Amino acid sequence: MNITTWYASNYESQLRDRYIDLAHISPLLSSYKNQFKIASIGVSENGKDIPMVTIGSGKKKVLGWSQMHGNEATTTKAIFDFLKFIAQKEFFQKEINEFLAHYTFYIIPILNPDGASLYTRVNANKVDLNRDAQETTQNESRVLQSVFNELQPDLCLNLHDQRTIYGLATGLPATVSFLAPSADKERSITPARIVAMEHIVRMNRALQQYIPGQVGRYDDGFNANCVGDTFQMAGVPTILFEAGHYALDYSRETTRSFIFYAFLELFDITNQSETPVTYEDYFKIPQNNLTYNDVVLRNVRVDAYKQPIAVAIQYVEELEGDVISFKPIVSKIGGCDEIKGHKEIDLKGNGILINSQENIFEDLIISTIVSKMDNSVINILVK
Repeated sequence: MNITTWYASNYESQLRDRYIDLAHISPLLSSYKNQFKIASIGVSENGKDIPMVTIGSGKKKVLGWSQMHGNEATTTKAIFDFLKFIAQKEFFQKEINEFLAHYTFYIIPILNPDGASLYTRVNANKVDLNRDAQETTQNESRVLQSVFNELQPDLCLNLHDQRTIYGLATGLPATVSFLAPSADKERSITPARIVAMEHIVRMNRALQQYIPGQVGRYDDGFNANCVGDTFQMAGVPTILFEAGHYALDYSRETTRSFIFYAFLELFDITNQSETPVTYEDYFKIPQNNLTYNDVVLRNVRVDAYKQPIAVAIQYVEELEGDVISFKPIVSKIGGCDEIKGHKEIDLKGNGILINSQENIFEDLIISTIVSKMDNSVINILVK
């Protein structure tokens, strides 16, 4: 059985869609208590447990954390896909046993449980934990720093989601992006960065067979307040993962698989390329650019413009109950030549009514769009 066949039938189906919090993962953690070490390493600002799972007993110590931003759960799903893969006893046993013998993987599935519950980037005190690395004003920041100091890991994995706005020079969306954070303003190529870069080169090579031209390199501008930069400054190789958009995959159910495959390559489970790795190849990975919107309406007749223009629409995610809804807003009117839409609609010079009104302006929340030519409803659904 190859790994894609295994994954298609065995990914962790109890975790789906965009909204994942402690209530979703707690039953799964309980189910693994006899296979992996599971412990609470502290509490959030609102007193919620921050769990950590320990896998393996090898000398190579890897520390990873997901949902530092509470509304970024794709990598959390991939973590539990990975746990399920390691726990099963039928396939890839030689590779799994070698992983368990060589690595000890410490993984914090949800660092920001308060933010996860509210589906917000920030924590309960509205602090972005990824800007709190120096001051460590928040419980969650202190928990991560304490674990980092205690474990003294050989490698850190900072696991995030990125928005649908990122694309690449390939003309394709940035479905997965990586970063070896800088350790100084000069963006020096330090020994720790080299190690991180080489790991990224390997993962990029592996992912090219699944998403050719859709792996990006995140901006490496230095910010000492960011956790990855701080850990890199301490001399520990750190890799930023950014799970992004795949065609029509707004639930990130396909993207999670690519993060899973990246984990397998990182931990030497797949080793899909025997070609020697050089860190210089890291810079050949195309850099993320702001080139996408969720929907672009082309050739729209708008009264304020002499010629038909483009109207860009972006979706804002909102938590409704325990489901994420996608609310469309007008993000840009005209000047969209360099912007692509994950969905593009050619209006062929026809006018439109948004919310039954002719007046169109940026930041307008959209309920309906109707063609003025025949009163037909224009479907801008992206799912």
